[in-house]
Amino acid sequence: MEGKMIGPGPYRATKLWNETIKLFRGGMPLKRHWAYFRSYDNSFTGSEAVDWLHELLKRNHNFGPEVTRYQTLQLLRKFMKNHVVEDVKGRYGKEDFEDSGQVYRFPPTSPLKPLPQRPPVSENCDLPRLIRWDDYEELPQPEKIPMKSLILNSETWNKRHSIAIGEVHECKIIRRSDITPKQVNQIWKSMTITHLQRVLGLKTMDGVLDPKHVNAKHIIHNVFSVNKTGIVILKNKAEDMPYWVLSAMKCLANWPNGRETKQPMYPGFERDVLRTVSEYFQRLKEPLLTFQLYEVFVNILSLLQQKEVAAEALQVCSLLLPPANRRRLQLLLRLMARVCQNPALPPLNDAIATRTLMVQTFSRCILGSAEEVDLDELLATKLVTFMMEHHDSVLRVPSNLHRHVEDHLSHLRRVQIKYAGADTDASLVSPSYCRKISRAEFEEQRVSSSQGPMQELLEGLIADTELSAKDKRKRLKQFQKSYPEIYRRRFPTAESKAAVLPEKGPRLKPQLMLLTLKKPFQPFQRSWSFRA
Repeated sequence: MEGKMIGPGPYRATKLWNETIKLFRGGMPLKRHWAYFRSYDNSFTGSEAVDWLHELLKRNHNFGPEVTRYQTLQLLRKFMKNHVVEDVKGRYGKEDFEDSGQVYRFPPTSPLKPLPQRPPVSENCDLPRLIRWDDYEELPQPEKIPMKSLILNSETWNKRHSIAIGEVHECKIIRRSDITPKQVNQIWKSMTITHLQRVLGLKTMDGVLDPKHVNAKHIIHNVFSVNKTGIVILKNKAEDMPYWVLSAMKCLANWPNGRETKQPMYPGFERDVLRTVSEYFQRLKEPLLTFQLYEVFVNILSLLQQKEVAAEALQVCSLLLPPANRRRLQLLLRLMARVCQNPALPPLNDAIATRTLMVQTFSRCILGSAEEVDLDELLATKLVTFMMEHHDSVLRVPSNLHRHVEDHLSHLRRVQIKYAGADTDASLVSPSYCRKISRAEFEEQRVSSSQGPMQELLEGLIADTELSAKDKRKRLKQFQKSYPEIYRRRFPTAESKAAVLPEKGPRLKPQLMLLTLKKPFQPFQRSWSFRA
């Protein structure tokens, strides 16, 4: 009974709690046990429960093989507190679950936690709308613009046709109003949350992340204010960790090269340094991943089998952290990884391996819930193990998100070219801006918007009496080249064209005109030349 994988979604921790209870009640072997001078059917001892549940959790994909026996015992004590199990006398709550021969049983019903009722998405969606090119509410617009009727005459034709065939000589550039810092913050916030939602594969972030808890200034600081190794740089040094903590972390991370000569050396010195660091992080009022982002990181746990996807989700989600929490997290994960990989470091515990010790010591300092969540320790162990093993990539600035935001900002700052034409200057109330459309949409717009005016233009050209027959044929030839469909419908046959324009007559050869010479033609006479 390995159970099903609980995918990402709202209230995942509650769903995992209910799923674990169902598996425990449905699979735990029940026997007859003797206690208090009598036998009890359908019961189990504390040691039997720890053995069976420990194996179940290690095989379950929601938790994994990192679960320890002590963590399993802690979970059973939470089961006891929430009346999932009771002793054979019916006691629970204040009683402690023991890993011994003490006999326990299931109550008639084990309480499952109800899922909170979520309000409709439309009422709870505070995600700011992404600014686009066609947002002009901040541009001043004149109240009234005088309009003049569009007359399709010869001058209008010249302007419009010059645009059609590419002979454009006049244009003006329209610039969008400058993007304010507030709008830049709004874009970073909106695109970061949207990117995180896409990576998690969720239709909505409702119940997972409240946009009110996302600070755009934190995102921008975490993206741009970093050193060469990617560690966040704080503008206010008072927000950083105390100097003695940084020194202790440096000493332990670079052991034995990180030891300062002024520090006393004695057996067990490295253990005292680790204790100093752990006490500092355990005294923090809030876990490094913050209470507000707890549900988001719990959802990322369901993606750990897809390492690249999980790493990208952690990259994006960690940008939402305050810069001082993110810096602490980066330095702590780097310390944990270096300690586990340092063969020169003496054992830090006689009974526990260094890797397990690092995870158990700092997991609750990294992930935790504001309210007591019964699976906190198990979930934190799995997440922290993954982050420690991939610390170089999970806290890196996500390049895809960075590039997408910069491209969007560049697009918003881009200028728009407006071509001068007969109708563009007269009929547009406000500047029009280009947007990319499909080829099918372009063809539909071209046909629907240009057919009527072009037919009127052609009729006006035919009826224009001021044009000579030569100029009229030239204009009609240009029109046929630019709008062949409209021209073909107007002149389906040669007779219809001949009815409008008379055909050219045969070209007459010019008559030879004899020049009248004043003097009769005389043959060339050679003159004598005198040479020296």
